[in-house]
Amino acid sequence: MTYCQTTSSKGSLLQKINEISFAVNDIHLFLDTHPCNEKAMAFFQEMNEKRNQLLHEYACSYGPLTIETANDRECSTWQWTEQPFPWEQEGGCR
Repeated sequence: MTYCQTTSSKGSLLQKINEISFAVNDIHLFLDTHPCNEKAMAFFQEMNEKRNQLLHEYACSYGPLTIETANDRECSTWQWTEQPFPWEQEGGCR
């Protein structure tokens, strides 16, 4: 059984995921042209691990954001359709 605990609100957790994801994408682009840079590779690995932890935390509390975290709640149903779509949430396009 997966143990899930979050001390962050949904919005602040999404903000952290966005910030870390930006860093992962940015350093990924740098590594495309500097593949032997050990410092950059270490930073990428650190940020990628942090991103995966945050995605797991989010999936456990609020539902999956990515296909990789779709099973983190250990449910017997396909959860993508059970949570509101972005435009159905507060602040959406209603």
